[in-house]
Amino acid sequence: MKFRPFVHQGLGAAAALTFFLTCSFAQEQPPPPGGGGAPPAGGPTTGGPTGPGGGPPGQGTGMPGTQGRQPTNPFPGDPNDPRQRSPFPDMGARPIFLSGKVVLDDGTAPPEPVVIERVCNGQPRPEAYTDSKGRFSFQLGQNNQMFADASVGGGADTFGDFPTSSRTPGMGGQRQISERDLMGCEIRASLPGFRSEAVPLSGRRVMDNPDIGTIILRRLGNVEGLTISVTSAAAPKDAKKAFDKGREHARKRKWADAQKEYEKAVALYPKYANAWVDLGMILEAQDQAGKALDAYSKALEADVKLVKPYVQMAFLWAKENKWQECADASDRALKLNPFDFPQAYFYNAVANLNLQKFDAAEKSAREGLKTEGGNRFPKMKHVLGIVLAQKNDVNGAMEEMKGYLKMLPENGPEVDLVKGQIAQLEKFAQNQPPNRQ
Repeated sequence: MKFRPFVHQGLGAAAALTFFLTCSFAQEQPPPPGGGGAPPAGGPTTGGPTGPGGGPPGQGTGMPGTQGRQPTNPFPGDPNDPRQRSPFPDMGARPIFLSGKVVLDDGTAPPEPVVIERVCNGQPRPEAYTDSKGRFSFQLGQNNQMFADASVGGGADTFGDFPTSSRTPGMGGQRQISERDLMGCEIRASLPGFRSEAVPLSGRRVMDNPDIGTIILRRLGNVEGLTISVTSAAAPKDAKKAFDKGREHARKRKWADAQKEYEKAVALYPKYANAWVDLGMILEAQDQAGKALDAYSKALEADVKLVKPYVQMAFLWAKENKWQECADASDRALKLNPFDFPQAYFYNAVANLNLQKFDAAEKSAREGLKTEGGNRFPKMKHVLGIVLAQKNDVNGAMEEMKGYLKMLPENGPEVDLVKGQIAQLEKFAQNQPPNRQ
C-alpha cells in the first residue's frame, strides 16, 4: 500500500504548497537594488488549506492588552521603571561603529555596491553597502535602510527572534548591539561569485578603533555565471550616472524616481544588462510583473551569463504557477552559479514537485540545503518532506517535517498545517507491517 499524502484533506502536492508558497515567497524574494525593497504586491494570496492569515512566520499578536503599559507601582530598583534608570548607561550598551574597505583580489574596488554582513552563529544580517570606492561605515544593528537579501531566509534571528519577514526594515531589530552580542560574530562582504575574508568581532570593545581594515573578495574560479555584467564597463558616462542615481533612489525606496533613472540608463545604453535587472526589480516592487519579465529578458539579451535575471524570472513564474518556466529558469541559474543562490534551489524543487518530477525535486532540495546559504532557507526542509512523502519515504518525510516544525515559532501560521501533515504520516506508518516501513 502506497502513501498518498494529504489527499483526504484535499492537499495534493500543489495544493499543499499553496499556503506554503504564500509565506515563503514573501520571505525569499530578493529586494530591489541598492538595499531598498518593498514586498512585491503580487504573489499568492490564497490562505490555502489553513484558511486566511497566510502571513510569514513570526507574525504573532502578543498578549492582548499588555503592550505599552508601565507598571503602576514599580518595585524599587525595577530596571523597567524609567525613574530607576541610571543616567550612566552600561558601557556594553553604547553604539558600536565599524568602518573599512572592500577590494577585489587584484586590488581594485568592486564594480558595484557590496553588502556588508554581520554573521553571528552562522546567521547573516545585512548591515550596510559599500560606496563607489568600496568603502563602508555604519553603526552595528542600525541598518534602517537595509532589507535582508534573498539569501536571508526565514530562519531564526541571530538574537533568538523569529523575523516576521526577511523584508522587514532594519533586520536585526533596530536593536542596540552590545559587546556581549558580538560573541561568535564576524563581518564579511557578500557578492555572489566571490568569497570574502572574515573579520572576527568577538572580544571587540566599544572604544576600539572602528576601522577593521580591508576585506578582500576572491572570485570563485568554477563559477560560470556573473552578477556583474561585462557590459557595464562599456556603459557611457551619462548612463552610469543615471544608473547610480537609480540605485540611490532605490535605497530610499523611491520607486518612481528609481524607475525613471534606470529607464534613462537603458535608453542611453540598451546593452546595460545590470541596469535592466535593476529596472526589473523596481517594476516588481510596483506590481508590474509583465514589464519586469520584459526587463529581465532584455538583460539576458545583453548578457546571457548574468545569473540574477534567471532567479527573478523563476520567482515570477512560480507566482503564476507556470512550473515548467520556473524549473527552466532556476535550472539555468544553478548551472551558472550553484553556490550563491539557494533560493534558486528552492524554486527548482517546488517547480519539479508540482511537475511530479520527484527525483529532480528531491535532488534540488537536498543540494540547496547543503549550500552555505541553505541553512537560511528552512522551508526547503518542508519541500523535501513533501517530496519524500510523494515518493513513499514516510520515515524520511517525517524526519524532514519534524525538523522544519522545530524551526517555526510556537504559534506561527504554518504550525497547524505541518503538525497535521506529520500526524497523517505517523498514522500511515503505524498501520503498516514492520517490514513495509
